[in-house]
Amino acid sequence: MDDQPAGAQEAAARKKEVLYAFIVVFVGITAVTLSQMQAIGLIPLKNLLKNELHESKSATAAFFFWIGLAWYFKPLFGIFIDAFPLFGTRRRSYILLGATLSVFGFIALIFTPHTYEALLGVCILINVCMVIASTATGGFMTEKAQALKASGGFASVFQIGYQMSGVIGGPLGGILAAMAFGWVGAAGAVIMFLPIPAAIFFLKEKRVHVDSQQLLGEAGNQFRNIFQAKTMWAAAGFSFLFYFAPGIQTALFFRQQNVLHMTTQQQGLMLLLNGVFAVLTATFYGTFAAKRWPLRKLLFWFILAGGLAQMSYYFYNSIQDAYVIESLWGLGWAAADMALSDLYMRSAPRGSEALGFSLMVSVRNLSLFGADWLGANLMDTYHLQFGTMALANGLISMIALTFVFLLSGRIVDRMAAPADATVAATVPPGKAVVDEW
Repeated sequence: MDDQPAGAQEAAARKKEVLYAFIVVFVGITAVTLSQMQAIGLIPLKNLLKNELHESKSATAAFFFWIGLAWYFKPLFGIFIDAFPLFGTRRRSYILLGATLSVFGFIALIFTPHTYEALLGVCILINVCMVIASTATGGFMTEKAQALKASGGFASVFQIGYQMSGVIGGPLGGILAAMAFGWVGAAGAVIMFLPIPAAIFFLKEKRVHVDSQQLLGEAGNQFRNIFQAKTMWAAAGFSFLFYFAPGIQTALFFRQQNVLHMTTQQQGLMLLLNGVFAVLTATFYGTFAAKRWPLRKLLFWFILAGGLAQMSYYFYNSIQDAYVIESLWGLGWAAADMALSDLYMRSAPRGSEALGFSLMVSVRNLSLFGADWLGANLMDTYHLQFGTMALANGLISMIALTFVFLLSGRIVDRMAAPADATVAATVPPGKAVVDEW
């Protein structure tokens, strides 16, 4: 009888820990994703490049590829954050630093001249700051997901936060595109301020004190740990197979305006449909699918759904068709992206959570934006039809299906633990320890 109150207290403490972690992850991921030039800035910036600077599809896609430069080197940020605590913490201080610098970067964007080179330079710097906050948030999320054995729940929270860029960023971006471009910088600054209070009030992390020699040794351990993580490299390669197909996102923007004659507000509505249905998929994944079926099965069926959703753009010939296809894409693509996010968190090696997760996310980002540039170049150079590119995009992504069965059973043949399960968190030597709440 005496053990029952203690057990109840432990369960309540764990639920509080999960809740606080969810808040930090949700606010951090939502802010970093929503404020990007690929979210609220997507329609305004593409509209500026296409209609004010008169850039081609390939030049526009190249712009978005290069502003994401820092995201492709995210693993280096992960190494630094995992190995070198800032003011004694590995997550909290870096979230605060990255968010604060991002706010100043967006304020600078308000005053940036409207030239290709100037906008490119400022956007690259803003992304460097946001990568700091994103990497620290991802490391915290992966740390908690592994310790609490709740990768499905965190994958769902991550995906909901990520898809807020469509739910909010789509309509907001459509409205901002009709206003002076400086308002994009103002909106980005406000959004990137949000992780600051979230980290201050909900992320409690014990301080770590190490000397310089220990820090260098820790960095070496990070490199050895990551190079020996065969499961993580397999997951990264698997992710590349799905994402690296000739992309159509920039071509889709041009088609919406030139062929379907959409306004920027209508384009924002398309992103809203993406986001709403993706959030529904994320909710289903975290509350039901991840707890009922092993990850291998989820990866197979959801990647199939993602590939079919991409192929559906072959029928993108009217605004009425667009409503249906954008909704289907929100369901199918989000399902595949979410299962892959779950795979990332399970595959990241312990002690190198930020590095492992950021490495796999960088593979995703490099594949997506490189593929979009590739697709735009193919269409500009060889005058390929949009429908042909849509079919090729989906079919090439589904090549990953043949490799689902080669992934490690230790990672993909289990289901997520229920949220109220009692799990003893183990922390490897030399790691920061997060307070138990």
